[in-house]
Amino acid sequence: MQKIGIVCVGKLKEKFYADAVSEYLKRLSRFAQISIKELPEKRTLSEEGENILREIKGYCIVLAVEGEKLSSEALAHKIKALCDAGKEITFVIGSSCGLDEKVKKRGDFLLSFSDMTFPHQLMRVILCEQVYRAFMINSGSEYHK
Repeated sequence: MQKIGIVCVGKLKEKFYADAVSEYLKRLSRFAQISIKELPEKRTLSEEGENILREIKGYCIVLAVEGEKLSSEALAHKIKALCDAGKEITFVIGSSCGLDEKVKKRGDFLLSFSDMTFPHQLMRVILCEQVYRAFMINSGSEYHK
């Protein structure tokens, strides 16, 4: 089964975010083995970066505002290609303060969801939904219209 990791800084504090993530993880469980590694916030981005770098496995997709914007279909295609190649995928979401440059440099691909800024907790929900949408697109489901 495909392995996908999400490495993120900070915990989900609001129940509605945690509930949404749980729902998408449940839906994704038929397609992939998903793990979420929550790392503690640190005093510096450098400290957070070191912790993040230790958790990255396989192909690393870093969420960064300066990254490439993809449509849902293009993200689905990218995920399918990685899965077909047997690659484990790690997505990285930084803290509310951003990401250390070392993490961005380690990323195999920088992905931007928008030019807008989102709370990092909400970004986890959006990422889980888009990964689920990608698997649904790749399975030919009508979820993505």
